[in-house]
Amino acid sequence: MPSSTIPINHINSLFYLCSAKLSKYKMISFSSFKFTLLLPLMVGCLMAAAASNFNNDFDITWGDGRGKIGNNGEVLTLSLDKSSGSGFQSKNEYLFGKIDMQLKLVPGNSAGTVTAYYLSSKGSTWDEIDFEFLGNLSGDPYILHTNVFSQGKGNREQQFYLWFDPTADFHTYSILWSPQSIIFSVDGTPIREFKNMESIGVPFPKNQPMRIYSSLWNADDWATRGGLVKTDWTLAPFTASYRNFNADACVWSNGASSCKSTATSTNSAWFSQEMDSAKQQRLQWVQKNYMIYNYCNDANRFPQGLPPECSMS
Repeated sequence: MPSSTIPINHINSLFYLCSAKLSKYKMISFSSFKFTLLLPLMVGCLMAAAASNFNNDFDITWGDGRGKIGNNGEVLTLSLDKSSGSGFQSKNEYLFGKIDMQLKLVPGNSAGTVTAYYLSSKGSTWDEIDFEFLGNLSGDPYILHTNVFSQGKGNREQQFYLWFDPTADFHTYSILWSPQSIIFSVDGTPIREFKNMESIGVPFPKNQPMRIYSSLWNADDWATRGGLVKTDWTLAPFTASYRNFNADACVWSNGASSCKSTATSTNSAWFSQEMDSAKQQRLQWVQKNYMIYNYCNDANRFPQGLPPECSMS
């Protein structure tokens, strides 16, 4: 997305993480991948086999032709050059759902680039659920940045390295958004859960329908090593690819949801889904081995005390 459209709080929080925390990040090589994750990863890669048509589900909203839909609507690509990036958004709005998209990220030296894939509402008190992929020098891993905004307030960042090369092939990135929680998953493996903790005063996105957005844009003033590494424009255009979008979700239209107001047999299983013990174990494994930043561990950032949800995690 172009920087002029990004909420200033979003820019500030990302810049903070990419500069002040970089020296503490531990490098994790792809070789540390464990066989115990092979099965769920293979399942995740296949889970979006029934692909939708990008022509029917999305509009390319900016980029002057740098965003393209091809292969009879099966593939969408975004590109970035020195003049502009590009982006798209869903035709539908959703209020809860399970959203899957397969992405193949910018290969090689992607330093300075950001590929964003997220749900967002509009207005000054917007809700937002973020995947953002921060590019890096060749051979260094991407940083997967996640955040949750509710009523215009974010600052709930968790960041991860991935256990594979996300530029070599397509991988499935999923958001399961229900009234109970938000679960971020990669190839079917949960990496983060943000629970509904309104009972202790933590706002939770549940009232504002959101569209799906994605964009590829230049952020070399902060994205890679706090802005120390700039985009190498001799390598442009940079391209990210998308396929196999699937939304098992409640479509919001004309002020009403396509789902029932409560979880019943007419709603999909995700509406009341909770992680079983196997998924909990995989979540813990990822967070132990691949999480490189967690706002709940950053006491220096919150001198008045950590956010209340941190005491419940």
